[in-house]
Amino acid sequence: MESVIDEIFGRYKQGRKEDLIPILQEIQEKAGHISEYSIVRLGSLLGISTTKIYGLATFYDQFRFFPAGKVHLRVCHGTSCFMNGSGPVLASLKEELGIEPGQTTRDGRFSYEVVTCMGSCSIGPVIEVNGEYHTGVKSDQIPAMIKRLKHLIDN
Repeated sequence: MESVIDEIFGRYKQGRKEDLIPILQEIQEKAGHISEYSIVRLGSLLGISTTKIYGLATFYDQFRFFPAGKVHLRVCHGTSCFMNGSGPVLASLKEELGIEPGQTTRDGRFSYEVVTCMGSCSIGPVIEVNGEYHTGVKSDQIPAMIKRLKHLIDN
């Protein structure tokens, strides 16, 4: 991970605060998540406090602070998706996977997070599975979805 961070930072100039979001995006893309180590190093590079970096990064749904599972799910919980049943969908995911949003299963196979809007309000609830969108998801569909995804991972 350190070599990935060093490579990314090598392309940016010291103290250019306007590079903060592009660097965070690149770390996310290459490392898979924003680690405490990368935030501390980024603070030194740009001359920004780690508190400010973390505060900005937590504002955006795109940044993760944990390594994602092999299968990473993003569940929309915006107003429309909530009204259409994202709450029970989230409860079903928690029950099936045995983890809270923002966590990864011990075996590293699954992780999921809650996002505020995925822009598909009329066809929610929406779940993104490794970049593939599933719309109109109901809580009773979650066990079969997880079973199918486990089968895909194992084969």
